[in-house]
Amino acid sequence: MSTHPHPPRELSFGVFDHMDRGRLPLADQYEQRLQLVQDYEQAGFYAYHLAEHHSTPLGIAPSPSVYLAAVAQRTRRLRFGPLVYTLSMHHPLRVAEEICMLDQMSRGRLEVGFGRGVSPYEIGYYGVDPAQAQSLYHEGYQVIQQALTRERVDFAGTHFHFREVPVVLQPYHQTPPPIWYGVGLPQGADWAAENGINIVCNGPASGVRAVTDRYRERWNAIGATGPLPRLGVSRHVVVADTDAQAMAIASRAYTLWRERLMHLWVKHGTQPASLAFPERFEQAQAAGLGIAGAPSTVRQWVEEEVARTGINYLVCRMAFGDLSYEESARSTRLFGDQVLAPLSRAPVGAAADSSALTA
Repeated sequence: MSTHPHPPRELSFGVFDHMDRGRLPLADQYEQRLQLVQDYEQAGFYAYHLAEHHSTPLGIAPSPSVYLAAVAQRTRRLRFGPLVYTLSMHHPLRVAEEICMLDQMSRGRLEVGFGRGVSPYEIGYYGVDPAQAQSLYHEGYQVIQQALTRERVDFAGTHFHFREVPVVLQPYHQTPPPIWYGVGLPQGADWAAENGINIVCNGPASGVRAVTDRYRERWNAIGATGPLPRLGVSRHVVVADTDAQAMAIASRAYTLWRERLMHLWVKHGTQPASLAFPERFEQAQAAGLGIAGAPSTVRQWVEEEVARTGINYLVCRMAFGDLSYEESARSTRLFGDQVLAPLSRAPVGAAADSSALTA
């Protein structure tokens, strides 16, 4: 296996938020979540990633840029962004303009994820043929890259045609913000590695490890230099004073979150092939998809998860279901003080792999 040397990257931590509907009035949920985002910044998280969903209680921030504009004003250091903009449902020039606005408003703290959209029902409600989603995404991504790097957009594709469209907005640092991409299969890592794109995975550790190994193999094969991009996995995380307290909280909240996750699939009488989350949190934890425990329990689990998956970035789902602000804030503080701080001080190369794959 090629082991082209590159500088190590320290383990870092982010937060992923579906913004699924809890039990509060919407205005109160938005306000409390913004308070929680400030807690994430205080705890030392690298970035806050927000999902985009439509016509489902799984996501009540269907316009990520609107909510993230408030995040930009409530924070000073925390990086943030959509994970992902669903490009099959949006006009790419509008997305590029919103990216520039958010990056300018935050003075360069934006991190941008792009995707085609995981739910055929959400896409279909917008009048988009799910069979066209991938090609719409592909063309939209190319248009956005032009809009973020050139003085005009010229593009001719199947879905979009632009000729000498002036570009008047630019990112804060005059270069595109860091890009993120969701990867589910190992072969999807090749394009990301070739373009230096950060990735986030879901699913069991063995599948994630296949993706991160493939990414490193491709990264080394092309002779890439500089720090390896962030290779992440998303997991539910609840921290409390004891294991029993954390499990009770996580079990209750996960039940509502999963109900939100499955809402459209149940409505249409189908099952999602790529969203294999068990019915109960205890089962999810046993499958390695999350952790609930006291700080020492969670810290040990994180160390083991890094070794299992080969990641250098853990994306925590800290607020979900009917977790109260107080529960999530307490979990965030405990995680920040007793897990994040001690574990983000050392490179993860040795933990990621014992076969000389450095991170």
